Amino acid sequence: MWFKNLKLFRLAREGSYPRETLENQLQAHAFVSQSGSNEPNMGWVPPRSGQDALVVQVGAQLLCALRIEKKLLPSSVVQTVVRERAIELEAQQGFKPGRKQIKELKEQVIDELTPRAFSIARDIHVWLDPVNHWCVIDTASTGGAEQVLTLMGKSLYPYPIEPLTLVHSPSAMMTKWMLEQAPPTGLTLEQDCQWQSSGQQAGMVRYVRHDITPEEIERHIKAGHQCSRLGLTWQDRISFVLTDQFDIKRLQALDILDEHDNGASLDAQEKLDADFALMTAEVIPMLDALLNAVNDTTGE
Repeated sequence: MWFKNLKLFRLAREGSYPRETLENQLQAHAFVSQSGSNEPNMGWVPPRSGQDALVVQVGAQLLCALRIEKKLLPSSVVQTVVRERAIELEAQQGFKPGRKQIKELKEQVIDELTPRAFSIARDIHVWLDPVNHWCVIDTASTGGAEQVLTLMGKSLYPYPIEPLTLVHSPSAMMTKWMLEQAPPTGLTLEQDCQWQSSGQQAGMVRYVRHDITPEEIERHIKAGHQCSRLGLTWQDRISFVLTDQFDIKRLQALDILDEHDNGASLDAQEKLDADFALMTAEVIPMLDALLNAVNDTTGE
């Protein structure tokens, strides 16, 4: 259970988060599949397949999962059926149906086809850290994170999620790290980076597996560019990309999974717990180091 993309929020410090309390609150919005609606359907599901608990606790860390279900009804299929119905209606009434009739036909077709449409579902995992006050959502999508936060707002009272407070712009800090070739302690600069300018004619330059020279960095800065994405490695154990929104993308464990594989045979649920425990233990100090670096005021 290693997250791939991290949307970062804070868990309110004054809150109390017993697993049983969270479980009861999430149960009120547990996922129930709906066959007759074309609107996205959301609800909480067990993170462990085959089990009923909506909140898994490993040590002090909590894990839950949101399922988003949507009917797959291609617009081309709807348009084809609407055209066929429009031809039939024209034959019946002797003239082509107007815009209002076409709209009504489309609504009828969608209502008829939706129950027979395929359903696609995706799960978004959420990690709650009551000790270090992190709320981490495993999604690269801002929309996905908003859906999670929306249902958390309906499920949890009092609402425990707060936005991050950042003293400095992540872009400004990444630009400084690149210019000085001096990332925060524990972090190593990698070969992937992206430089972005602002304004209506904003341009973007991306480097992939490329050693950017100091002259190139200075040229980008003079041209009004800032570093908007930067590949980093944490203590030679975790690689990731930090963005100008303070999102973490492409999180990847390096050799630490092999280090903790002692050859013991674990079932699927035990492996989920073990991987989740390892991930949280490794990622927490990395997140704290990044947040401290962006909020550092000693150099001002």
